[in-house]
Amino acid sequence: MRSLPDFNLSSQRVLVRCDFNVPLSEQRETAKRTSSSFLSSPPPARQILDDFRIKKSIPTLQYLIGKGAKLVLMSHLGRPAGKVVEELSLAPIQNKLMEYLDLSIVKAPDCLGLEIEKWTKSMREGEILLLENLRFHKGEEENDKKFAKELAKMGDIYINDAFGASHRESASIVGVPRYLPSGIGFLLEKEIKVLTNLIKNPQKPLVAIMGGKKVKTRVKLINKISEIGDWVLIGNLLKKEIEEKNIQLKYPEKIIKPVDDIEGKDIGPQTIDLFKEKIKLAKSIIWNGPLGITEEEKFSNGSNAIAQAIIQSKAFSVVGGGETVEFISKIKLTDKFNHVSTGGGAMIDFLADEKLAGLEVLK
Repeated sequence: MRSLPDFNLSSQRVLVRCDFNVPLSEQRETAKRTSSSFLSSPPPARQILDDFRIKKSIPTLQYLIGKGAKLVLMSHLGRPAGKVVEELSLAPIQNKLMEYLDLSIVKAPDCLGLEIEKWTKSMREGEILLLENLRFHKGEEENDKKFAKELAKMGDIYINDAFGASHRESASIVGVPRYLPSGIGFLLEKEIKVLTNLIKNPQKPLVAIMGGKKVKTRVKLINKISEIGDWVLIGNLLKKEIEEKNIQLKYPEKIIKPVDDIEGKDIGPQTIDLFKEKIKLAKSIIWNGPLGITEEEKFSNGSNAIAQAIIQSKAFSVVGGGETVEFISKIKLTDKFNHVSTGGGAMIDFLADEKLAGLEVLK
């Protein structure tokens, strides 16, 4: 795979697939929104709750600006199901990017079309155009070939910097790179490097902490970590699913289950102590998924205690998953972890298989 330094970027339209799928508030604004021109900048309908993914994209964007590229940015946001949902417009993303880059950024009213294609061709070096939500079109999630070809017309070079979306076979992830010279950005490059090293050459003992639910998506990773690592600590919801569905794990002797809980919605004090014992012994730690219903403060004690135990240990720590990252950001511990991944499902898939659809197409 090629990375940014492998390209001559000067004066090139660089179509960057970013992951700006950030959590938004439920707050509505009464102001009417207009999208009659490229230069219109309506107020955001909802507020960004956590801009972690946007921040992580900035080094790639700054590098491209410095090299004289013309930046055309694209991303999805939420689940509009192929329809225009005004509350899921990328207007809040536009404002946050302007804040971080201290540059003017224009948001297009759509993500494709002849008018927007012409706009990209009239851009000057260092200019930035943000395309509207890709998922306003069904072709994005359906990986429609025609839709991918139309997107590809917006750039001369394609750069994937959306680790969090690279496990999905979407048009902007696996379709567009078939039509343009393609490579990866700094964010995606770092994610691959850190996670590959964690699987290929971890310092041991290696401990994985698996919370959340949907055991089906995690079984492969639990088995993989159990094979190469020492212990996998699982939360109440995963324990319940494993037992109810009678799921057979390959290395059950390495699985540490909760021994008590708080109303079934958080791990209890005995489990916290049990988990902390293993964390103290670890030299590498992977954490994906909160250990309780962290949206409710009374059920966030377990996750908080485990987060504190991880950062107090001397282990190399990697944390990922939207809810987990949101939680550690809320308790202001993000900077205390060695690596905070921008992916949840992508992190699980990559650690389990060392493959992602969005990476395979670039090889």
